[in-house]
Amino acid sequence: MANIKSQIKRNRQNENQRMRNKSINSSLKTSVKKVETAAAAGEPTDELLREAQAKIDTAVSKGVLHKKAAARKKSRLAKRVTTSTST
Repeated sequence: MANIKSQIKRNRQNENQRMRNKSINSSLKTSVKKVETAAAAGEPTDELLREAQAKIDTAVSKGVLHKKAAARKKSRLAKRVTTSTST
C-alpha cells in the first residue's frame, strides 16, 4: 500500500478508470459478438453493424481503444459481414 498521498489518490483514480474501461470494452465485445452470430446465422446485420461501429467509435473517444485499432476492427467486422452474407 502506498504511503504517499498523491500515489494513494492516483491508485483511486486508476481503479475508477479501470472499471470504466472494463465496462466500455465489455459492451463493445458484446455488440461485435451479436453482429458475428447474426452474420453466421444469415440474419440481417445492418442495424447491429451500425451499433457495433458506434460502440467502437465510443471506445476511441473514451481512450479505451487506439484510433487505428478501431479502424482495423471496423474493417474486419464489415468484411466478415459481407463475406458471410454473400456465401
